[in-house]
Amino acid sequence: MAKRHHTPLRTSKQDIEQVRKVPKTPQTEAAAYRLAFSDEEFMTSEEMRGVRFQLEYLKPELWLQERGVNSTIVLFGGARIPEPGTDPWAAKTPLARENLMKSARYYDEARRFSQYASLASKASDFKEYMVVTGGGPGVMEAGNKGAEEVGAPSIGFNIVLPHEQAPNSFVSPEYCFNFHYFATRKIHFLLRAKAVAVFPGGFGTLDEFFETLTLIQTGRMERIPVLLFGQKFWSRVINLDALGEEGTISPDDVDLFTIVDTAEEGWKVISDRYKLPGITLEE
Repeated sequence: MAKRHHTPLRTSKQDIEQVRKVPKTPQTEAAAYRLAFSDEEFMTSEEMRGVRFQLEYLKPELWLQERGVNSTIVLFGGARIPEPGTDPWAAKTPLARENLMKSARYYDEARRFSQYASLASKASDFKEYMVVTGGGPGVMEAGNKGAEEVGAPSIGFNIVLPHEQAPNSFVSPEYCFNFHYFATRKIHFLLRAKAVAVFPGGFGTLDEFFETLTLIQTGRMERIPVLLFGQKFWSRVINLDALGEEGTISPDDVDLFTIVDTAEEGWKVISDRYKLPGITLEE
């Protein structure tokens, strides 16, 4: 964290150091004696959930504010999408293996799309359009990798899960965050978003896509470009036209997103929306 202005009052950190110097007695070793904010048992208790939620919101918020990150381009997509030429580790059946290998093309599209966004971010001294992913493997790795390939930092909003969620090696260490609560992570995904790119994925990707649409549909966030990569994939997985026909959404709600297939198509939507200068990727 950036240094704050000088204060004549003792800091919490100073008091933690002071407590460590106190002689060890039954009294000073007792749980009751611990300073509340440094008492792990107390801070992780069920009753402190609200405080932990607030802390988990504030830490990334202050961190990004202090580094001048004003806006982001968000990449959502499956952790199980393999890099082309690699074995799909998540395949449980021959059919799943075959389909994941076909979907590997989206790893490259996500990587290239991230390069476009990161070059735009570089032009603003990384204050705008910084790439953010969930920090894990698959499409997330591709997004962070694309940023690194053009010399740009990128953000990873990791979350503690039983599997699949160690930070990938391309997330900038300075911007590698970790969350316990999905809710605070979701807030940070969209808080600075100038655009959202959704690549093929599973439950988590669907959740993030539909939540973004819901927030835009209900006016809870500004209408921004929402890109759905992979017409063939998504036409099999969801049918939003059917919701319109059933009357459960408005017919024009299907216009809240744009279906694209390539990084170039996706970036053109964003570039046109924000009137950005042209960007050419090196082959």
